[in-house]
Amino acid sequence: MLGIGMWVLMLAGSGVIHIYLWRRLVRDTTRPGTLGRRLGTVAVVVSAVAAPGTRIVTPMLDPSDDGGGRWVAWPGYTLIGVLLYLLLALAVLEVPRVLVLRRLRRAEQATGREPAEPVAVAADPASAELAATELAGAGAPMTRVRAAQVPASDVPATPRTAGDGAASAPGGASTAPAAGPLMGRRLLIGRAVGALAGATALGTVGHGMSVALGDPRIKRVPIPLSKVNERLAGLRIAVVSDIHLGPMLGRAHTERVVRMINGLQADLVTIVGDLADGTAAQLGPAVRPLRNLESRYGSFFVTGNHEYLYDGVEDWLDEMRAVDVRPLVNERVEIEHNGAFLDLAGVEDLAGEETGRGPDLEGTLSGRDTSRPVVLLAHQPVFAEEAARHGVDLQLSGHTHGGQMFPLNAVTAMANPVTAGLGTVDDTTLYVTSGVGFFGPPVRVGAPADISLLELRTRSGG
Repeated sequence: MLGIGMWVLMLAGSGVIHIYLWRRLVRDTTRPGTLGRRLGTVAVVVSAVAAPGTRIVTPMLDPSDDGGGRWVAWPGYTLIGVLLYLLLALAVLEVPRVLVLRRLRRAEQATGREPAEPVAVAADPASAELAATELAGAGAPMTRVRAAQVPASDVPATPRTAGDGAASAPGGASTAPAAGPLMGRRLLIGRAVGALAGATALGTVGHGMSVALGDPRIKRVPIPLSKVNERLAGLRIAVVSDIHLGPMLGRAHTERVVRMINGLQADLVTIVGDLADGTAAQLGPAVRPLRNLESRYGSFFVTGNHEYLYDGVEDWLDEMRAVDVRPLVNERVEIEHNGAFLDLAGVEDLAGEETGRGPDLEGTLSGRDTSRPVVLLAHQPVFAEEAARHGVDLQLSGHTHGGQMFPLNAVTAMANPVTAGLGTVDDTTLYVTSGVGFFGPPVRVGAPADISLLELRTRSGG
């Protein structure tokens, strides 16, 4: 759960962002005092509260398939996705917008068409005489001015309506000039920028939702390891992570993942953390389809950081045992394949350290036969540095979602040795799956979900 300090920070940040959005999407696209400006302002205020409100309120609601969390999470997190890409699109358009406006302003100044200051002009000679008389009566020196006699036929008709926005001074003098060409062009440019940014954001989020909610892709990846011999070569490990069951992904999501994994005919199934966003009591029913996982040597699970966001990590471990998925809690098991052996190890996530739990790799690997290859399940890729110090051959991780939403993958890349796919940390091979779920906006851009099927190979390619 988030603390009050974080709530305040989120609300303040949302306020700053929405001030900018109001300027570009409301002020620059509407005229003052119009209904459009009033409605736009209301929409921005509602959005400024709803975006952080979603993140604050959703964890307090029931995330199960029949719970109330979905009614807040779906519109709220979708809005957050749209806001992200609106902000990015407007930021990209900021430079061309400024350059175009500057060019128009210079063109107006060069042609002398810049709107002039308001000047009171008497509507007729009688009004001018009356105004002069009133000034004289007030003690001002009077100078009689006669209006030039111009035939009525030479004066162009200028009908005035109540909606033209012009104000009248005493005697019928107009004091509000019509908007100049530059003013109209500013409005046109503002609307063009707003329309382009809006279309970009909606199109990107629409595509990203179709990717996030569609079937994960299957990635088949050969993994050559120096300690893998001819008998162990060919062992297939299915890797799935970040299922993120919750208010937007429920039992049907689990059933799809199970169906796709079973179609791979894997020897091992590994679930490397972030199973759910809620408690086992709330989301246990959504996990039950995992009982139907099929593999030659069994299914295994390690905790991710989200398992520690809610009370009852032990309840989740019990839930996994109940569906025949074995948790590896700082422990290892021996896998025999064609007469050869592999150590499969698993550690608790680093987030567990805040509650006195966490990983213990030294204890997990203590006393093992170092001639065997060891495959480690650890949710966060950054743990590969520790794994390398202990001679781990292959670490399987998730956590990153592959960055989930471009360009946030750049931030993810700075915090992790590998964002998605295969890499190395010293002498340890690291494989990171992008996961099958999502956190926050139901959107994936440039980071499709995946279920990975890894096949162990000898270094010689056997």
